[in-house]
Amino acid sequence: MIRKKVLIQDRIRCTGKSFCFIPHRFLTDGFLQSLTRHELALYLFLVLASDKHGLSYYGDKSICSKLGLKEEDYLFARSCLIHKDLIVYDGTLFQVLSLPQSAHKI
Repeated sequence: MIRKKVLIQDRIRCTGKSFCFIPHRFLTDGFLQSLTRHELALYLFLVLASDKHGLSYYGDKSICSKLGLKEEDYLFARSCLIHKDLIVYDGTLFQVLSLPQSAHKI
């Protein structure tokens, strides 16, 4: 077993006033592997942009610009994340949801 030790003491991350997280299950339960690169980019963006309830309200054009996505790629990724039960979108507001029981298989 590998013993963990801090490699650079003065660069330890700390949770500040604004902090986001992705549950460890995202990696261990196959969610990461189930997403395309556009879906993953959008999901990560929404996690980073959201408040403590998972809510954010960036507009489509702003998201496309920040992620360097074409509109059709963004819309398809958004649709896929909704279908995979990772986010909801009401036309204005996004909510990143708690992870479903299992990852949507490719």
